[in-house]
Amino acid sequence: MTYTQTLTALQTRYPNGAPAGIPLEDLAQLKTQNTYATHLDIAKAMATVMRADMARYDMNTGEFTQSLGCWSGFHAQQMMRAIKRQKGTLDKAYVYLSGWMVAGLRNRFGHLPDQSMHEKTSVVDLIQEIYVSLRQADEVDLNDLFAELKTTEDRDATLAKIDSFESYVRPIIADIDAGFGNVHATYLLAKEMIKAGACCIQIENQVSDAKQCGHQDGKVTVPREDFIEKLRAVRMAFEELGVDDGVIVARTDSLGAGLTQKIPVSREAGDMAAEYTKWLETSPVSDLNQLANGDIAIQLDGELRKPVRLPNGLYKFQENTGEERVIEDCISSLNDGGADLLWIETATPNVAQIANMVRRIREKAPHAKLTYNNSPSFNWTLNLRKQVREDWIASGKITAGDYPDNTQLMSAAYDEDALGVEADARLKAFQTDIAREAGVFHNLITLPTFHGTAKVMNDLSEGYYGEDKMLAYVKNIQREEIRQNVSAVKHQHEVGSNLGDTFKEMTGGDRALKAGGAHNTMNQFENAA
Repeated sequence: MTYTQTLTALQTRYPNGAPAGIPLEDLAQLKTQNTYATHLDIAKAMATVMRADMARYDMNTGEFTQSLGCWSGFHAQQMMRAIKRQKGTLDKAYVYLSGWMVAGLRNRFGHLPDQSMHEKTSVVDLIQEIYVSLRQADEVDLNDLFAELKTTEDRDATLAKIDSFESYVRPIIADIDAGFGNVHATYLLAKEMIKAGACCIQIENQVSDAKQCGHQDGKVTVPREDFIEKLRAVRMAFEELGVDDGVIVARTDSLGAGLTQKIPVSREAGDMAAEYTKWLETSPVSDLNQLANGDIAIQLDGELRKPVRLPNGLYKFQENTGEERVIEDCISSLNDGGADLLWIETATPNVAQIANMVRRIREKAPHAKLTYNNSPSFNWTLNLRKQVREDWIASGKITAGDYPDNTQLMSAAYDEDALGVEADARLKAFQTDIAREAGVFHNLITLPTFHGTAKVMNDLSEGYYGEDKMLAYVKNIQREEIRQNVSAVKHQHEVGSNLGDTFKEMTGGDRALKAGGAHNTMNQFENAA
């Protein structure tokens, strides 16, 4: 309800005024600033937003969505503030919650790799924290508008801004890794994530107890039946909690995964288990004496064969079959597992490669859409410059000797070179291209706030502990905050100091001891931007 509607409802409820003489306008303000009653309400509302965005993308691939991975509520809040300040709306802007960053930055065991080594509750806690921060941004901005309402001569204009206020709350795509255990554990954790506000859960087809980062070696996938059971578990969690529009992202790591933990049982030729098992690396068994003690053999296409098994008991897939397995994974996840979006983890950012896989997936699942990881694990500069070099060689524009084919291509000497300029142009267009050509509905960067925080602290520390001292902070941070109108420059206001003052006035009137008086140093920034 809008503020105007809320105030009218309160006047109906309390025709003689609220108990304790509380002004109805104050109660209506508090109700308006409390933008969501519960975080489960957020999950329901944001799922509807995502579904609408997906439908819009189906009509026009230029309407793709984006997110940045955030490892704190404050990161998410500042991201949304920046977007709203620049664009005037948060349309198509999401938050990505990365399991990698939870493992690396948000667990009690220290900075750890992306191997499901953090507590399950860490993910739930971060979802909760992000939405607390985004809702507080709502409170802060609305409180400022209500303060304006008390002094403005054009009350109608300010009321219109209050009633049309766009919340900072946006959809979160939350990483549940491989489900943190068996199918029941996945279901229980999914419920807690949804109750914390997640409208979209991303789950991958790796083995829970051997889970690896998608851009490291040693990845082990599970049979498709196992993965479908976990997709069902997440869907059941959404349905149980009444989030009917809940979105599931099914991620496949098969492109870079050469191992599986178990061989599924095939019940008939060509079934799901058989389609998975056919990719195993095997050798023919013509004589049972070829089997050593403890060896196993399986029947494949009428022939007895021995799967290649490593000392740790894992089975190998045939070389160069990752792309075929990815395509089959995706079709199965959509058609059998009821997933809504796909995630194909790739080793390099190559639009043509992904587009080719999506084209083949859509032959069996026409509605296929992707979430794509624009990962910091890629050396984007080197990858795109190599792609330009290869294209130019193929077209005859240059010869192989004109540019190096190694890390020297990273050199700053190529920043202003024609090849570097072309690579940067492709970088700028990459998300638009992949949305149009490869069915990517959502573009995300998993770890930008990890790297951004590291870069800011590196630069500040070098300057502050070096020659520049205070100039390093003022020139590179505070001065830029002021000039770009970053609201956090008024840090007391950003964390709710004015909210406290307003509430004290509501309860105590003239007796309120406020922080925002003449001696508040935040006044230095009042007219600076």
